[in-house]
Amino acid sequence: MKTLIASSVLVLSGSVFAQAAPPTPSTPTTAATPVGLWKTIDDKTKTERALVRVSDNGGVLSARLEKLLGADAKADAVCDQCTDDRKDKPVVGLEIMRGVRKGAADNTWDGGTILDAADGKVYKVRLQPADGGKKLEVRGYIGMPMLGRTQTWMRVD
Repeated sequence: MKTLIASSVLVLSGSVFAQAAPPTPSTPTTAATPVGLWKTIDDKTKTERALVRVSDNGGVLSARLEKLLGADAKADAVCDQCTDDRKDKPVVGLEIMRGVRKGAADNTWDGGTILDAADGKVYKVRLQPADGGKKLEVRGYIGMPMLGRTQTWMRVD
């Protein structure tokens, strides 16, 4: 009986170690960078809203809105609700995210802000790649991250 139990423990521990093996170079890791082109998905309606390009400039991430995708999108829309330097600027080409840096926790970028161009409000932001870098969880919040909402963006490139 002791032999059976010991064998079961070894088999189970072996499968745990096999699952923890590092990914092969062809497998994307969950520590993928947020840099790239993303399709934004409205967290309330679950519809595609825009294409946003996240760029890295010396370790500081920013993002610009490249294209509006919604059926109600107006190509000539301006950010008339903005209250900072983005007021009345065209929404397409608008820098919507600023000052984001690699966080202390693995797989997290934060410390910057994100603009909701629909209402002109600016929120603190936290980015976390998911699903091997195919998705980006974008959390906008006031004060603490628990006081906010998350959108999941889908990688385009």
